[in-house]
Amino acid sequence: MTPVPVTGAHCPAELTIADYLQIQNLIFRYPYLLDAGRFDEMGQLFARADIYIAGDLVVRSDARAVSELWSKYVRIYPNNTPRTHHIATNLMIEADGPGAIRTHSYILVVQNPPDVPLAPITAGDYLDRFVKDGDTWYFSERHIGNDLFGDMSHHLREPMAIDPDARPQRWDIT
Repeated sequence: MTPVPVTGAHCPAELTIADYLQIQNLIFRYPYLLDAGRFDEMGQLFARADIYIAGDLVVRSDARAVSELWSKYVRIYPNNTPRTHHIATNLMIEADGPGAIRTHSYILVVQNPPDVPLAPITAGDYLDRFVKDGDTWYFSERHIGNDLFGDMSHHLREPMAIDPDARPQRWDIT
């Protein structure tokens, strides 16, 4: 595969197209599984990762804990989904040391529960870190940050604390 130059705050590196696609697919697989209500499979993505929400560590490298956390808070409808689409965009990939990558992407969540019009319910970003083991990339860290909110009452089983002064996440200010 042809190497693609990737530079970052920490060091220059070269990724193959296969590396790039693997990382991109991991980022996009999360909303794919979440929107399908497949929390057990979604949890497997983070089996080797620490997950932070609004700056707080909520899971440390435990696929089952991820699945249980999402099952506890995300409302599932009769079609066995949360009736959401998580739209990940604006992906940036940077080197983060030997065999390590960090990424930033935006997320927009729209929802259409029964008898409720389609609407955006939150927007924010993901800061992710990945490590390579052999030929395979894995999540090692995910920071979930939401800074724009709509009506979350049809999405979450419990109200969420919302910081009206929340700002988008950035690696240089995390």
